[in-house]
Amino acid sequence: MNNEIQIAQQELIEDFDIFEDWMDRYQYLIDMGRQLPKFPEVYKIDENRIRGCQSQVWFIAKEQKGRLYFQAISDAAIVSGLIALLLRLYSGRMPKDILDTPPDFVTALQLETHLSPTRSTGLSSMLTAIQHFASEAIQAP
Repeated sequence: MNNEIQIAQQELIEDFDIFEDWMDRYQYLIDMGRQLPKFPEVYKIDENRIRGCQSQVWFIAKEQKGRLYFQAISDAAIVSGLIALLLRLYSGRMPKDILDTPPDFVTALQLETHLSPTRSTGLSSMLTAIQHFASEAIQAP
């Protein structure tokens, strides 16, 4: 299966391969996070918060024409970068593709090794939320 998410994951891995050390990769992540679109203040409510993240993270999903579009923001620089990475991979994708495509980029980029335990937990919580939104979209009438 060669869907849009797999292609996006491969491009992301290639982007990170340019950097030889993790300080440069962290900086790249931070730079990605700085480019996140503004998150509407009206959505910064408790029901949109991601549980399991040490920092504050708000995450919303909207469905349009069978595709899911995500918006999110964090109060932490590296977490914002992780959000940007996730939005690049999953926003605008078909819910079935989201559910059918394992997040291989986590292992390929060695994120579980280079992120602090709390950031790894936060990344996992955000991935779970994305999959939850996709499941709900598929089950919706």
